[in-house]
Amino acid sequence: MGKRNLKIKEEKDSGFSAIASGRFTNKDGQYNVKRTGINIFDRYSWYHTFLLLPRFKFIGILVISYIIANLFFASIYYAIGIEHLTGIDKSSPFQEFVDVFFFSAQTFTTVGYGRIAPVGALASFVATFEAFLGLLGFAIATGLFYGRFSRPRAFIKFSEIAVVAPYEDGMAIMFRAAPFKNNMLSEAEVTITAAIEEKIDGKMVSSFYQLEPTLPKINSFSLNWTVVHKIHSESPFYGFNEEDFKNTDIELIIMIKAFDEVFANTVVQRTSYITPEIIFRAKFLPMYHSSEDNKTTILDLDKINDYQKV
Repeated sequence: MGKRNLKIKEEKDSGFSAIASGRFTNKDGQYNVKRTGINIFDRYSWYHTFLLLPRFKFIGILVISYIIANLFFASIYYAIGIEHLTGIDKSSPFQEFVDVFFFSAQTFTTVGYGRIAPVGALASFVATFEAFLGLLGFAIATGLFYGRFSRPRAFIKFSEIAVVAPYEDGMAIMFRAAPFKNNMLSEAEVTITAAIEEKIDGKMVSSFYQLEPTLPKINSFSLNWTVVHKIHSESPFYGFNEEDFKNTDIELIIMIKAFDEVFANTVVQRTSYITPEIIFRAKFLPMYHSSEDNKTTILDLDKINDYQKV
């Protein structure tokens, strides 16, 4: 446990609990909170869940759901009896089921029938109900696709580590962030909240402090931004040495807010750094340079984590 700077006023309205366990914010910016006490349908917003899913997982769920739905209805048609479907190839049971599956796909997508069509009230009723579910399913899928593409996002990449580096006449905590898409961000602001585990009244609790960046706002966020918090007498880390940083449970909770000029909306991205992710006496290496013709600036995003010990 490090030395507590008694001059610093603790932040009381951070939104986090002093007795929470684990990191408060995950690396991806999601809050590390698990909610219980209500059923799963009330606990999750499925719309938000599907909007936040990784791209390939989202597409995979849609494809698997489509296949499962068609297998389900194909099984119903097969159970009813293939004699209620005209044009079935009866060369083998497997071929019969394949034909029924593709008939189900044609019904589900409402593309119309080829050589296979339902015969009788029961098969026609199942086909009608499946077509209705297909229309609803594709409407939902279309809405989700539109929501994912149209939702404003910050597209900011943070360094995986923060460093404690020499700065001016002392030391400073630094981390890097950079936009990785061709979106236009301006009026970017950063806030840093430090959660420090301390022993108070015989109990280990987390105390929260607002860290002041040397440059809390930039007008144009086009290159990398090295955010710096100078450790001075008004900092909760004043007097900390390398051992204090290593032996104290620290979490730096970061939030960058910027204005997306394309969507004309404010976008937000978060991350956090815990003690093992804070490197003492290190500095970041440059990650941008001029092009060969000196007409363009090259930003090497794969160098965002590059540092050297000092």
